Amino acid sequence: MASRVLLVTWEYPPIVEGGLARHARKLSEQLVRDGVEVHVLTRGDQRSQVREERHGVTVHRVPEPGYPQGLNEFVAWVRQLNDDLLVAGRALAEELDFDVVHSHDWLVAVASKRLADAVGAPLVTTVHATEYGRHQGWVHVAPQSDIHRTERWMVHVADQVIVCSHYMRGHVADIFDLDEARIAVIPNGIDPGDLQPRAGQPVIDRARFAAPHERLILLVGRLVYEKGFQVALDALPDVIAKVGNVRFLVAGSGTADSELRAQATRLGLDEHGTFLGWIGDDTLHSLYRIADLTVVPSLYEPFGLVALEAMASDCPCIVADTGGLREVVPPGERVGLRFNGGDAEHLGVMMERLLTDEPLRDRLVVQAREHVLGFDWADVAARTRAIYDGLLTGQVARVR
Repeated sequence: MASRVLLVTWEYPPIVEGGLARHARKLSEQLVRDGVEVHVLTRGDQRSQVREERHGVTVHRVPEPGYPQGLNEFVAWVRQLNDDLLVAGRALAEELDFDVVHSHDWLVAVASKRLADAVGAPLVTTVHATEYGRHQGWVHVAPQSDIHRTERWMVHVADQVIVCSHYMRGHVADIFDLDEARIAVIPNGIDPGDLQPRAGQPVIDRARFAAPHERLILLVGRLVYEKGFQVALDALPDVIAKVGNVRFLVAGSGTADSELRAQATRLGLDEHGTFLGWIGDDTLHSLYRIADLTVVPSLYEPFGLVALEAMASDCPCIVADTGGLREVVPPGERVGLRFNGGDAEHLGVMMERLLTDEPLRDRLVVQAREHVLGFDWADVAARTRAIYDGLLTGQVARVR
């Protein structure tokens, strides 16, 4: 049975770049509650403690400079990060024995594999997304080809691969020529309690963004092409014209920020909404509570955590009919609506419908509140631990 695990990730709270940090934190903390000793090896900055206890998890941080924005430079930065993680990990392995090394995505793949070999432990790799998916298959030239090659190597050297959706299992098996039997599906979890306002937390005044009679549409995530925000912006002018009294918020940052702002200006949307830039979790959770609708227009989406968070916050959602979003928002208009991915006109029709049909909104909110309870971190941790134990006993648990 796995009693001590080394989890390797490039981000861990309070350093948060995206959903991976939240996943690593919640999984680690739940494993600790289940009796597993978890050590997280990750990066830090000049303010970070080298070693600290966070909610029962022992976190070891390697100080790293801020990463560069250029992709070529970023890939070189990742190589140095892996070198530094490997040095720190080897020193840690001289102090402690580890039963399993659990790696998250390509950014820490090299260090994780070498550490697993050094300690003689099985390597579990969770694939949260792929470069192939992020770039719609355009991975033929560097640096995308370098990342794609690393991901292919990563899944083939791992003793077990985990993905967050059945869509991702087929995707990973297909693009990396990997037997699906080697890929376990464990959906991400959500803790509705994390989304509730904390004592002393400032309350966001909805009046900052919309009048009482106006509907407020929320778009959340990294501002990159594959998240599809350009599709949502294209849909908004017709929605505003037909529904009236509609405003929007874009919360997030990324390489497409300036392009999306320029698009909004071209479409005459500047007076109808606000780009907030990057926001922290507390602010994000407050936005779900004041929004009338969350739209997840992704062109590529391995899972769809934003949709789960919106539903857990009693905010109706519309998602693209693509990838893992199909599993988070099942068919039948029971917990949310879908639109044809990439189709701005269809998205506009669905937004107009949800903003004007109060009985539909109320029904979706009630049913979604129950639906999200099926994505439980206790279950995620139990299924993950079953994989650890299966590797150690020679009877790999096939998680479907």
